Amino acid sequence: MNIFGRIFRISIFGESHGPAIGVTIDGVPAGMPLTVNDFLLDLKRRQSGAKGTTPRVEEDMPEIVSGWVNGHTTGAPLTILFRNSNTRSDDYDSISKTPRPGHADFVAHVKFGGHNDIRGGGHFSGRLTLALVAAGVVAKRMVDPINIKAKLISVGGSCDIEGTIDRALEQGDSVGGIVECRANGIPVGLGEPFFDSVESVISHLAFAVPAIKGIEFGSGFASASMTGSRHNDPILDATGRTATNHAGGVTGGLTNGNELVFRVAVKPTSSIGIPQNTYSMETDRVEELVIKGRHDACIALRMPVIMEAVTAIALADLKLPANL
Repeated sequence: MNIFGRIFRISIFGESHGPAIGVTIDGVPAGMPLTVNDFLLDLKRRQSGAKGTTPRVEEDMPEIVSGWVNGHTTGAPLTILFRNSNTRSDDYDSISKTPRPGHADFVAHVKFGGHNDIRGGGHFSGRLTLALVAAGVVAKRMVDPINIKAKLISVGGSCDIEGTIDRALEQGDSVGGIVECRANGIPVGLGEPFFDSVESVISHLAFAVPAIKGIEFGSGFASASMTGSRHNDPILDATGRTATNHAGGVTGGLTNGNELVFRVAVKPTSSIGIPQNTYSMETDRVEELVIKGRHDACIALRMPVIMEAVTAIALADLKLPANL
């Protein structure tokens, strides 16, 4: 449910407007140097406040509450906590009666019998990705010297990222985007056929992130229109280096020593300033809904560091068994 991994295991907890959110990480080796400052760069990259992101800005200061002493990990489960303070829960009072289109409000209400936390989306909120980024910081250190970098390559179908976001802001609307992630220095052979292939594990984590609606590795969907003679990556030497990389660094579900490349599709933020229609559970009619609260015009702006975390967590879990 809220736990991922076999050996490098993470468990996320908390709600968007609850007292705190956080993550517990098991499988972290003892004696690894770690300080609060090690988290700050990646946490800042995910933080809101820039144009196109929500005006809700939290301090996002990590508290390491277990599995750590004297600047080093202890080998016990590592728990990292983030306090919530900048909340405006009254903005969500109407959600229990009029679920927002595109959000989990309706399905969560049905699944949990109306006991779900509606404030800010509760446990379904994108705020929980903060916990993933924190786990990613630890995972990046564990998979070093693998280098993982992600970037936003398009927004709303355009490479004019700033202009497209400006137009969405003017209209009170939102836009999605494409984020590309690349990882270098991965050894040959990570992954397990069939169900723990590298693509399977990364995809499992990626789709846990709210707003991710698609993923492709290497040439991805374009490969369906290619011939085998064009798509095949000729092997050049004993390291497994290939002349092309249509496979995206994965062959047969295993890493092949080339650059890992994948892209994710990020949907437009569901909460927008434009009035929408939705079903009212109170009146049993479709009514107009004006969404309150503070929301991103383009959640994809904050997604690159989250995808880096997803990649690092997946690789850490795949890499650990070989080191035990």
